[in-house]
Amino acid sequence: MSKLGFIGLGIMGKPMAGHLIAAGHELYLNSIPAVPAELVEAGGIACATGKEVAEKSDIIFVMVPDTPHVEAVLFGENGVAEGLTQGKTVVDNSSISPMATKEFAAKINELGCDYLDGPVSGGEVGAKNGTLSIMCGGSEETFAKVKPLLDLMGGNVTLVGGNGDGQTCKVANQIIVALNIEAVGEALLFASKMGADPARVREALMGGFASSKILEIHGDRMVKRTFDPGFRIELHQKDLNLALSNARQMGLSLPNTATAQELFNACAANGGSAWDHSAMVKALEMLANHEVA
Repeated sequence: MSKLGFIGLGIMGKPMAGHLIAAGHELYLNSIPAVPAELVEAGGIACATGKEVAEKSDIIFVMVPDTPHVEAVLFGENGVAEGLTQGKTVVDNSSISPMATKEFAAKINELGCDYLDGPVSGGEVGAKNGTLSIMCGGSEETFAKVKPLLDLMGGNVTLVGGNGDGQTCKVANQIIVALNIEAVGEALLFASKMGADPARVREALMGGFASSKILEIHGDRMVKRTFDPGFRIELHQKDLNLALSNARQMGLSLPNTATAQELFNACAANGGSAWDHSAMVKALEMLANHEVA
């Protein structure tokens, strides 16, 4: 049994932490606004600050929404850095800036501690089922130490490269997911406007080369109009902003990523920031004055 910490117990973090508790690990918890009662009832131990979590844990997991949140958790007042001692490990499962990740890792390393960035993909379903894809950046030694714990939360745990490379991989993942959602939305909208049953079209496409997880899961959401997250549009906007801002710094053009971001922006402008990202199809529907149904 290991002494572990987990900070950030939202839609994704709560089930991820639950898997660690279920495996018998001693888990110290902190979250805003509060640690979920279910985790405490399962054996987790609530802590008042990130510093307290770090003091009591050997490996500390962080799962919060964006780069500024990670910075605050690690280096803010009563943050994780204040509670670290030499030999401990910080694992950031958040999806944040690759460049900032390299800076955060260097600061943690200066304290004599290890750092692994391990952003995840698979959404709430993957978090609950322990089948997340986890893309890691860090040393081989740190990865080997943490991987048995990540295996409790993920079904595909991969070391991509050094610190920041896990985050770069996650941004690439989010580009692919966004563009696939857009493609499925266009296809089902086209089928529906032409008078075909989009549900049956989706079923037929699932047996061919167009088959994908996006068509399977999000295509079903589009047809059934089930847009509760899931993965919120505002979070995917954040990820695509990372892609576009880093691309701009490198002089790289990502035209279809920019289009997907504009469709998400249209959803957000119509009150959809908290919709599941499959609801990108609603922006396409507004342009067509036709609904997939």
